[in-house]
Amino acid sequence: MIIGRTLQCDELALVWTIDRREVIHNTFHLVDGALKLRPGYFNMQGWPPGDHDLSTRILRDCCDHGGWCYGLFDDAQLVGVAVLESRFIGQPADMLQLVFLHVSCDYRDQGLGRQLFMRAAEVARAQGARRMYISATPSEHTIHFYLGLGCMLSPRPDPALLALEPDDIHLEFAL
Repeated sequence: MIIGRTLQCDELALVWTIDRREVIHNTFHLVDGALKLRPGYFNMQGWPPGDHDLSTRILRDCCDHGGWCYGLFDDAQLVGVAVLESRFIGQPADMLQLVFLHVSCDYRDQGLGRQLFMRAAEVARAQGARRMYISATPSEHTIHFYLGLGCMLSPRPDPALLALEPDDIHLEFAL
């Protein structure tokens, strides 16, 4: 049985136990303000090189500043995680960033990602946000997931996040 609970800052290392395996056949790219699907084969066998160090710093900073970290567990194994920033961004400053959302390979397509996303949206709304900002990896599966939840292309991507993740697809979700 899958159980959800808040993650403590000292539990963030569990994030790296999530199985990131995925075979990607197509990726989205933003061309003249529109999403274009292009072929591109990637056989992801784990976390991308360098992602551990960079993401650990980002997650730690988020947690240290009151961000919301939530995990889904199958017994003691972390199988899904969502992290929501507590600091507002955007013009006007009415958005909270969904920093992280991952579900282990063997647990995908069971509604867990949607459950994590909707819980994060509830938390963002309760904190006074009007929108949630997502910088999503451009894989076809990931972008279809977010678009299927009602996310839209960000009309004004956050400059700092765009500089950090220029190949990502920057989305917003109206709360």
